[in-house]
Amino acid sequence: MKKKLRLLGLCFFTLSTFAFAQIEPAPDRQEGEGPFERLVIRGVTLIDGTGAPPIGPVDIIVKQNKITEIVAVGYPGLPIREEDRPKVESTDKVLDLEGHYLLPGFVDMHGHIGGRGQGTSAEYVYKLWMAHGITTIRDPSTSNGLDWVLTEKRRSERNEITAPRILAYTAFGQGAENPIINAEQAKAWVNENAKKGADGIKFFGANPEVMQAAISENKRIGLRSAMHHQQLDVARWNVLHSARAGLTSMEHWYGLPEALFEDKTIQDFRVDYNYRNEQHRFGEAGKLWEQAAKPETEHWNAVLQELLDLDFTLDPTFNIYEANRDLMRARTAEWHAVYTLPSLWMFYQPSRRSHGSYWFDWTTSDELNWKKNYQLWMKFINDYKNKGGRVTAGSDSGFIYQLYGFAYIRELELLQEAGFHPLEVIRSATMYGAEALGMDKEIGTVEVGKLADFVIVEENPLQNLKVLYGTGAIRIDDSNEPIRVGGVKYTIKDGIVYDAKALLEDVRQIVIDAKAKAGYTVKQPGLDW
Repeated sequence: MKKKLRLLGLCFFTLSTFAFAQIEPAPDRQEGEGPFERLVIRGVTLIDGTGAPPIGPVDIIVKQNKITEIVAVGYPGLPIREEDRPKVESTDKVLDLEGHYLLPGFVDMHGHIGGRGQGTSAEYVYKLWMAHGITTIRDPSTSNGLDWVLTEKRRSERNEITAPRILAYTAFGQGAENPIINAEQAKAWVNENAKKGADGIKFFGANPEVMQAAISENKRIGLRSAMHHQQLDVARWNVLHSARAGLTSMEHWYGLPEALFEDKTIQDFRVDYNYRNEQHRFGEAGKLWEQAAKPETEHWNAVLQELLDLDFTLDPTFNIYEANRDLMRARTAEWHAVYTLPSLWMFYQPSRRSHGSYWFDWTTSDELNWKKNYQLWMKFINDYKNKGGRVTAGSDSGFIYQLYGFAYIRELELLQEAGFHPLEVIRSATMYGAEALGMDKEIGTVEVGKLADFVIVEENPLQNLKVLYGTGAIRIDDSNEPIRVGGVKYTIKDGIVYDAKALLEDVRQIVIDAKAKAGYTVKQPGLDW
């Protein structure tokens, strides 16, 4: 019987075997218009993703799926003169969007495509992503199975489904007949993985001989890689070992504080610690950064500089751990009532079995530890960015009360909290994501010759990132009544124009139907309301 690795999103175990829990594939595409022979987007303010300040109004010309012209057509506060604009033909598709803001399509560097445990379908996940402007995702660990993900990837490339483009990063060892225990086996698996069509590998941990061989071989053959340095192996293999071997990016932050240890070599675990007890796992993790070298000390700066010299990418996924520092905030986010499936809500509930549902007795002290953890973690990430390091945006949704799409926008807010200027946030979500995937010649910025992947919103996201949420941002109107503004208006991928709000309405109906079928309403844990 073929042994399989056990994949549970954030969690990874090699101690048992099980079959992949594939979810329902996406239906054939019914949404979106285009691509068009010629699409003319008129009058937008452009935020191009490079870090450049906004410019507008501009007209953008797209032929099929490529940007062919970007033309400045006026000045703020003055009417646009028609004679200054590119000529529009009667056969053109025209979007008159004066006053709107246009950005490159977002890249989610940590996008799991749901799972059976969460009861999600691909359509549900994809539409939540697309409704929030996410046009490219990296699936780290292909937990629905590599063949399944590659099939969805090809369907997305052909735009047969309403979905972001997908990059498949196989979990190391996935599908191996036997455990990989030496360098020869590691190299053989890496090459076989490439032959199957994977875009890269996600590592979790193994013995140093295996890690060195696998990462270096993967780099040699030209594939990229990511790693969640799980606690089971990080004492003998931290992020510096990985980066030196050729790893191209790290997820979360495990392995980074361990590289910063000065007065110890192993985390100060409680003596009754058990990794399978997730209250232990995440409770103790909240104390880790305080055990590392202090900010701007010699060791802190040395680790930071070595990662910079290796052109390493940090993908922090701040949002996925936010419940650890404020459980009530994450649990009561307003979108859960409307957009969270009942099966997903049940998966989130406190449980000793479901991954990321470790609220056995989460205390004020736990939250305070995690708040301190975030301060130091964010300091390192911001320092890395300030010295020229590449920091990307990833969500890791489907766990710990984080919902697809919405959690990605929260990640952008948390990058700003870490010290990023909003333009730096957008650059991390676009250009740096494309660079980390090796796709910067195709996507990531709005430039002539690149693919037509855009996020279009009526409000200025630099002024308030909350306008990118599907639920928008709250304002008071002239009659002193609260209103909602924003929400992505159009997501354009490969020149195909999607009504983002219509996609959200589709998701809302999916949830309504699921609740009716299950006879279920969202309730807070331990309460009847």
